[in-house]
Order: sequence, then structure tokens, then C-alpha cells
Amino acid sequence: MAVTASAPLPRLSLREIEDQRLDVLAKGLPPGASLRLGDVGKQGWNVLAGDMPMPLAVIRESVLKANSAWMSAFTGANDLLIAPHGKTTMAPQLFDLQIADGAWAITVATMQQLAVARHFGVKRVILANQPIGRQEIACCFEALQQPGFELYCLADSVAGVGLLAEAAKGHAGANPLRVFVEIGFMGGRTGARTREEALAVARAVAGAPGLRLSGFECFEGLHSDSAGADKLLDEVIAVAAAANAEGLLGPEPLVLSAGGTALFDRVGEKFNAASLGRPLLKVLRSGCYLTHDDLGYSASFRRIMLETSLKLPPGGLEPALEVWAYVQSRPERGRSLLTLGKRDVTYDSALPVPLRWYRPGGAMARPEPMPAGHTVLALNDQHCHLGTPDESPLQVGDMVAFGIAHPCLTFDKWAVLMLVDDDWNVTGAIRTFF
Repeated sequence: MAVTASAPLPRLSLREIEDQRLDVLAKGLPPGASLRLGDVGKQGWNVLAGDMPMPLAVIRESVLKANSAWMSAFTGANDLLIAPHGKTTMAPQLFDLQIADGAWAITVATMQQLAVARHFGVKRVILANQPIGRQEIACCFEALQQPGFELYCLADSVAGVGLLAEAAKGHAGANPLRVFVEIGFMGGRTGARTREEALAVARAVAGAPGLRLSGFECFEGLHSDSAGADKLLDEVIAVAAAANAEGLLGPEPLVLSAGGTALFDRVGEKFNAASLGRPLLKVLRSGCYLTHDDLGYSASFRRIMLETSLKLPPGGLEPALEVWAYVQSRPERGRSLLTLGKRDVTYDSALPVPLRWYRPGGAMARPEPMPAGHTVLALNDQHCHLGTPDESPLQVGDMVAFGIAHPCLTFDKWAVLMLVDDDWNVTGAIRTFF
């Protein structure tokens, strides 16, 4: 059935971020800097001119906006909604861009992340975790006292629902804690492992005053292939159908949701094929699409473009996030050392990849693609070991831009990232709250 969405989210209040003072205590700011974050784009700084110290994380603004617009067009064309993982960036300025492009909610994973979303005015949040512990659960019900605020959380056991139900007894008001039953798989993360367990959780939620059974969800991103994701998504739909047949659901549209970026096409195709005889909200929680990457997600997106039956808007997702460093030393044959390390870039799923290089003060008009044969061998805390062929043009003092994998674990290394235009002029700054 067609999507019947709730009211769109209002834009966020970002004045507090714009007014924050930045100085050299923040990584990436030049010596002597002391200014409002909102004035960063007025300084005339340019990355290639050496106006910023390196390492330096930058987001190419034109690509960022194009990615956000592409996902908005994709979800709109395919009867889907998106509640992007805010934990990817923890940047309310980027939440606001996603909301402007139609995000139905912002997804978080912890109480601190929920607090950041609420502080800057997000009115609909998915807490893609089950609250456990007195403080965590109390935080959820305190949030529900805010007029017009909707909070969804997960549950995968009757015991967990019992904790929520006990706290709900003291929750006065008509705004319930909305709950998604989480469906998991053997060897995966949280989530009910059997249909019977999932239905028991659904019954417990439906029978608890102050809680509302709102939907069913999973995180398919841990699967390495489409077949595994399809099986999990089929189970989500089957449990939802069984709960609907039992009359456990109220009059609101039923939410089906799933959470990864690598397989979002499988989510859309499976949920669009679901027919439960009631209005559905089909919610993706992809987060990394916003800046994309140069490795794993790029490979996944190429597969999506080739295989999906969903409608694809013109263009596609492209990498927007890169980290720049200087060539610091060429101490031995076949190896150069550059000024970035584990404190600056993702290294959990793949090492960064050198994209292009630039020689300040030379004859190069723009950065040039990195010649073949340059490969990151290892990272230390503050150094990058770059395998360097004998014919490499790199010299001490050259600049190198690196692409990354898994944007989440690059964002969390930077309190401030620079927005740049297509000539690497600094146009603004993005503040994160990790």
C-alpha cells in the first residue's frame, strides 16, 4: 500500500553551532585562528595554498549536496522513507541537510546521541538499540515529555520489554514509547532469533500500557551478500504479517525498517513487495550515503546500480569525504611517510587509498590523480606508510588527498571538518558531537 507519512520534520536550530568559537585547540585550524564557526567560510582559506595545517579532513560540498539530493529522489521514486543514521556524522548541520531533503526521522544509537538530536530540534528519532539500565530508560521517557516529540526504540526479548513496561507505569501522558521488534539472525548482533520469540516480544509490547507496538525491523548490514539480507528481510515481513493477523497493531501505519547502507536496494525491493493489507511506512536507515566512500560502499553501490529493479535517479553517489596530508619523509626506497595516521582516518575495514597529489607553489594548476603503484602499507598513530614506486613524482612537501572507507570512523576523529568547493576553497565548517 502507498506510504502515508507523518508530518515532515521541521528544520533544525543551528545558531548555537554557528556561534561556537573555534581556535587552535581544534584539529585543522591554522595557528592564531580564533573565530566563530559560522565565519570560517569568510576567511578566504584554500587547502591547496597551505592555509590549513595537515592532516585535514574536508567534505566536498557539491558532492555532499548531490548525494543527499540523490537519496531523496531515490526514496521518493520508490515509495520509501529514510531515517538516516545520525551516528555516522553526529553533525546536526548535516542532519539539517538530510531533513531539508525529506528525512522522516534521524536514527541514533545511544543516549548521548539522542540528547544531541533533541538539543538541536530533531522531533522524530529512532533509537536503534534497546534501552537497558535505569538511566537509559528514564532518558527515553523524559524525552517523551517534550511536546510533539516521537521516539522509537527496539526490543528483542520479553525481559527487555519488561524493563520498559515497568518504567512506563510512571509515565503520565498520551505520548507512548513506540517500539520496533528487532529481528536478528544466528551469529549476528541483537534481535530475536526465532519467529516465536519475536511474536512473544510483540505481544508483550502490545499488552503494556505506555508502550506502542509500531513496527518490525532488522539490521541487514552485517550480511556479506544479498541472499543473507533477503532471508532476514523476509523474516521481518513474516513476523509483521503474523502480528498483524493476531490484531496486535493499532491504527497507525505499520513501520518496516532496516538499517544498512551496503544493501539498501534489497530493503527497498523486499519491503515494496510486502502486502499486509494495511498502510506501511518503509523506512531505510542508511547513513553513510551522505558522504559515501572510496572503498566498500562504492563497491556496494556499483552492485546496486547493476542489479536493482528499483527506480534509479540520474547520477549516483560519489565520495565527498577526504583527508589531506603532507609527504613528510622519503627515508628509504619504496616507502614514504605522510602526516596522517590512525587518529585521523578509518582503518577498521580498509586502509585509506591515495586519490590525488599536489605540489604547492609549483606548476600544477590542480591536483592530479595519484599514479598507479602508490598503496598504503600501514598506519601508526600519526603516520601513514605509503608504498612508493621508484618512478613516483612525490617529493617532501607535496600534498596527498586520501579517500576512506566506513565514514563513521573518520567523522568521529574530527571535532571540525572543513567544507570545500570544487577548487578546495574553504566554504564553511561542520561541527561534530561525539
